[in-house]
Amino acid sequence: MKNLYPLKFRAQYLDKIWGGHKIKTHLGKDFGDLPNCGESWEISGVQDRVSVVDNGFLAGNTLEELIEIYMGELVGDRVYEKFGVEFPLLVKFIDANDDLSIQVHPDDKLSKKRHQAFGKTEMWYVLQADPGAKLNLGFKEELTKEQYLAKFEAGQLMDILNFEEVKAGDILFMPAGRVHAIGRGILVAEIQQTSDVTYRIYDFDRKDSDGNTRELHTELALDAIDFTVPDSYKTEYKAKRNEPVEVVKCDYFTTNVLELDKKLECDIHKLDSFVIYICLEGACELDYSDGIVALEKGETILVPAVLEQFFLNPTAASVKLLEVHL
Repeated sequence: MKNLYPLKFRAQYLDKIWGGHKIKTHLGKDFGDLPNCGESWEISGVQDRVSVVDNGFLAGNTLEELIEIYMGELVGDRVYEKFGVEFPLLVKFIDANDDLSIQVHPDDKLSKKRHQAFGKTEMWYVLQADPGAKLNLGFKEELTKEQYLAKFEAGQLMDILNFEEVKAGDILFMPAGRVHAIGRGILVAEIQQTSDVTYRIYDFDRKDSDGNTRELHTELALDAIDFTVPDSYKTEYKAKRNEPVEVVKCDYFTTNVLELDKKLECDIHKLDSFVIYICLEGACELDYSDGIVALEKGETILVPAVLEQFFLNPTAASVKLLEVHL
């Protein structure tokens, strides 16, 4: 059997009522003639949208098929023991040309009970934001379920939601249960658990091309919402050159920010996990034992767990990456 190598996947482009064109204009990704491209799914194990390899001798195979064949060599032994052939993360780019719906995701326990699925904890890295652009994260102040419902039924939901103005480089972490929405004019990279379970709370009374409003999940959302308020909704971090900066560490994934202007040696043998690199700015080469793979802005690559040592070498003046593993 041939050796595994760093894998790229065919992007899956989704047309959304609130989507725009930044995935093409800012990230250089060609989504064809879609009128409103809202999402580019980069790596996915979601059923009916499982990623397909785009490079090397494994091109045309699905991610699920590769896990069946390579098991722990691809994802790491401990990851395979826990998740089997289901890839545990979904990586995507999201372009909000209009406000996304106010929504919440259930945690693992509630999602298993209701949907036989994983919950959804996620994070956003803001790639670009128009001046004054805001997103919703949680509430302005702590509420009881009864207080929330009273405000919701009185049409005063927007009065109790917390909105944060954002800029490029901001990081927002959303544990399952936190009400949230991306506002218009914001482009993000999103990392999340493999789950497509979403409870839509409010959609600004929008109608689709057929004149229909989208379904709301008011009752389902009630039991999923976390009404507590953290000290800060933004993740504070200090960027450093040529070393990983850990920005999110939770039960479902760890994310580091990497800003490189020189070659960096990477040793992942202790992780017992695959590693994903998302190129946010610039370009680099991933130099491993059997070859070199180029990685440019807007591209995502999966490094199999078995490739324990490799180098990241900037091919532009500098490169900024998100590094993700379990």
